[in-house]
Amino acid sequence: MSELVFLLEEASAKAMLEQLVPRLIGMDVPARYITFEGKQDLEKQLERRIRGYLNPNARFIVLRDLDSNPNCKKLKTNLLAKVNSTGKTAQILVRIACQELEAFYLGDLEAVASALNIKLLAGQQNKKRFRDPDSIVNPKRELKTLTKDEYTQVSGSRLIGRHLNLDNTRSRSFAHLVSAIRKSAYSD
Repeated sequence: MSELVFLLEEASAKAMLEQLVPRLIGMDVPARYITFEGKQDLEKQLERRIRGYLNPNARFIVLRDLDSNPNCKKLKTNLLAKVNSTGKTAQILVRIACQELEAFYLGDLEAVASALNIKLLAGQQNKKRFRDPDSIVNPKRELKTLTKDEYTQVSGSRLIGRHLNLDNTRSRSFAHLVSAIRKSAYSD
């Protein structure tokens, strides 16, 4: 049986995806979320976890924040090199959240406003700094400031994940993640 397995650097990504994935692919394809204790733990265990995964029909999506890494393509290439040795390369997609997961949310301030019940927040979407949320250096800090500390990582991600517009392309890294989920769920 087909299965979609997410390998995630943090619990907030799991909280968001648990809300987002069923809206994207329904319940046709089971999803499993494996969280690690940060990016170093993810990178350290990545190969072993994929190689040891028992379901031969599983498809994997690795999601990691770019953080302060200066080169998104190089980071992705390095992660792909780690998974090449597993023999399951065709079943694995790597996606990078530029700069952090919170950039996804800054690209959809309407979702943030609905999730956290903050009036007038969505109206700030057209400000220059929110037009390209992937370029914001510290999205987490920006989101906390913007929401006057109403946003917290795990519970905020869970709430916002319910409201994210699946077709929103302001955050290119979010659009790439959505595309990867759809591709992985429906490929043979």
